[in-house]
Amino acid sequence: MTGRGPGGAGPGRDAKDAPRDALRDSPLRRLLLLLESFDPQHDELTLTELSKRSGLPLTTTHRMIGELTAAGVLERTTTGRYHVGLRLWETAALAPRALGMRETAFPFLEDLFLATRENVLLAVRDGDEMVFVERLSAPRAIPVLSFLGRRRSLHASSAGLVLLAHAEPELQEQVFAGPLRRYTSRTLVDPAALRAELDRIRRCGHAISEGHMSLSAVSVAAPVRDETDTVTASLTVVLAGSSADARRLVPAVVAAARGVSRALGAPSAGRSRKLRGGRRPVAPF
Repeated sequence: MTGRGPGGAGPGRDAKDAPRDALRDSPLRRLLLLLESFDPQHDELTLTELSKRSGLPLTTTHRMIGELTAAGVLERTTTGRYHVGLRLWETAALAPRALGMRETAFPFLEDLFLATRENVLLAVRDGDEMVFVERLSAPRAIPVLSFLGRRRSLHASSAGLVLLAHAEPELQEQVFAGPLRRYTSRTLVDPAALRAELDRIRRCGHAISEGHMSLSAVSVAAPVRDETDTVTASLTVVLAGSSADARRLVPAVVAAARGVSRALGAPSAGRSRKLRGGRRPVAPF
């Protein structure tokens, strides 16, 4: 499994290394290195910081930042620091998998959020990682680091485990081969234990993760299927508590995921009656 290093620095990130090697020193690779220098803990960076975190020469960084700022991809603050610009967000928001999935799933996520008042997230798989494409949170809900566009390893959360459980065998074997990053003392890093957990998820139709990503959080996730019955997303609730607290949410999370699947046309989700707008409210529990 690959991911961003402990410091979160751009050069420390080894995900997608093979494609980058193919790009060699192309302008596209340099652009990606610059953009991936930003993360939640470093959302504003100086010219020097961008050069250091991307591993690019200062002169190259200065030239590229000037071009990206002129195009609106980056924006410069009054203090001379840089952050991601709205132009990049406008382009990213057009990604078909994220845009269509978010629009279809949002009513169900909203119902689940109103019923639980906890963090409700929607994630899709991208290679051996997952990306969050929607999130709803209440002020009293436990703080989570997950945000729109954030990438996570598949093995360390209920959302990722659901996606991994239904991934192609080749991808699963790649993950089992590791290395599997240990986020907490409870993270599943033993391949045999991970295989057993994926089997359990496929049998019961949901995943519960207690302390796998953060010792203070527990989550429950269920699969979302498309018109071919392929699992294309996972719907998750993250809360403070224990696995017992998460188990109480299983019926609501599964019902919401099934509702999204039905709206996407999944045959296994069933269509007992035509629902206006494809929406089926999630009953309080």
